[in-house]
Amino acid sequence: MPSSLCMLTAARDLTDGDIHAVIIGHDIGSLAEQVAMTGVDAVHVIDHVDFEHYRVLPYTRAVESAIDTAGASLILMATTSMSRDLAPRLAARRDAMMATDCLTVELQGDAIAVTRSMYAAKCLGEISLPVGTLRILSIRGTAYPAPASSAATPAPITPLDVTLSDTDQHIVFREIVPSDEDEQNLADADIIVSGGRSLESEENFSILYDLAHRLGGAVGATRAAVDAGYQPQSHQVGLTGNVVAPQLYIACGIDGAIQHLAGMRGSKVIVAINTKAAAPIFGVATYGCVADLFEMVPLINEACQSLDGKPVLQ
Repeated sequence: MPSSLCMLTAARDLTDGDIHAVIIGHDIGSLAEQVAMTGVDAVHVIDHVDFEHYRVLPYTRAVESAIDTAGASLILMATTSMSRDLAPRLAARRDAMMATDCLTVELQGDAIAVTRSMYAAKCLGEISLPVGTLRILSIRGTAYPAPASSAATPAPITPLDVTLSDTDQHIVFREIVPSDEDEQNLADADIIVSGGRSLESEENFSILYDLAHRLGGAVGATRAAVDAGYQPQSHQVGLTGNVVAPQLYIACGIDGAIQHLAGMRGSKVIVAINTKAAAPIFGVATYGCVADLFEMVPLINEACQSLDGKPVLQ
């Protein structure tokens, strides 16, 4: 949910009209009450056991119902694996304009101008979505902050009934297989400390966890490190993993393959630590340090002890 809340901030920059939030799930009354205090004008709740777990067909039908009820002309979603599945299907059904994984969005007259990375982040594309038809945008969650304060009064909460067809029920949910870890989700992390194959083992990743936990962040990894078994696939950053854009990205022992750069290039501040001065990662880094990560990372962790719980990001 944190990245979805950031879409409310984006919505305020893109429209002077009413902002409606749509919540889909089961037993989500308390969540609806929380969202109602974020400054939105209305909250639509689709609460049924059929929506307890994400399935693309029922969720598409639910969002369509909310669009009809609200008379929406603009749909904002956070960039997630779910929105990558849902947004194109919704756009096709509604004959809508769509831009995915947007890095920046702004209002230019009646049109919405977006910037998104293209061709494995080799270039940036600028797209204009004119007014006149439904527009659907998915935006990187860290591109906008979450709403800063609570509203004085809650927005009205309206339940919506959605009738699913037999076709909508073709996909059947079986089970969730949880991971064995309790780490912060990469998509929601403001700070990510990532490592590559040069860490040489799963055990050596412990120094990255120490630093990430000290900073209140999450741990990422390159595809090579994941393929070597040093980290689970859920930690992979890159074109075939998680696309992230945190406030601070610390790349430790990462050379900077194009697939990895495509997944983290939108980070606000990039710190690179690598023994190879010619490594491509330094080409995108805000700050670079030609050093051995096994020496530098513990030193940074030690220096951060003086923060005493103070926020790293100002």
